[in-house]
Amino acid sequence: MDNEKLKKFMIPIALIVLTIVSAVFITNKINTDYRNSNINKNSIEQKTQELKQIQETLARFQKQKAEEQKQEAAAKSGTSEKPFYKPTASGMDTEAVIAGEFTEILELIRANKIKVRSIKYEYDPQDDNFVKGGGYNVARLNMEMVANYVNYNNFLKELYKHEHFIDIESVEIVPYRKNKRILLINFKLKLYSKK
Repeated sequence: MDNEKLKKFMIPIALIVLTIVSAVFITNKINTDYRNSNINKNSIEQKTQELKQIQETLARFQKQKAEEQKQEAAAKSGTSEKPFYKPTASGMDTEAVIAGEFTEILELIRANKIKVRSIKYEYDPQDDNFVKGGGYNVARLNMEMVANYVNYNNFLKELYKHEHFIDIESVEIVPYRKNKRILLINFKLKLYSKK
């Protein structure tokens, strides 16, 4: 008789056990899905942040490349965005006019701890197109300098940033025989000013 009574309750007990097992399984599944969605959300936020950084870097590189292309185009066309040096007083000879510009170059040399062995000047060289065209004073400087790599590099960077138009005609660099860190530099430069 006990078996018969148990048979009556067997189906409801099986249903209760099945309901409990499926509730535990569904709860675990929901919990796992929730954790995965949080992980995915965090991953998406992290990837979004990385994407922003990459886009900012790309925009910076594109801007830099556009600036370089602009400078190359200006160099190829022979035009310069830098203005010519203009003296405050008029009616002076070439040497007096260029003196102000030359002083700025000497200050750059001193600021970068470069030693100048000699400087040769040539005012209004006849082979220069600006002299032929008139309206400009020109001074060609041939400087022999001694510097280390770092100081010379800094000098070139500052010279590039110089506010007035300057033409670097040629540069010859030879390391010193006794100390390869020291450079012997033959630097030819043209300074321009409006008359």
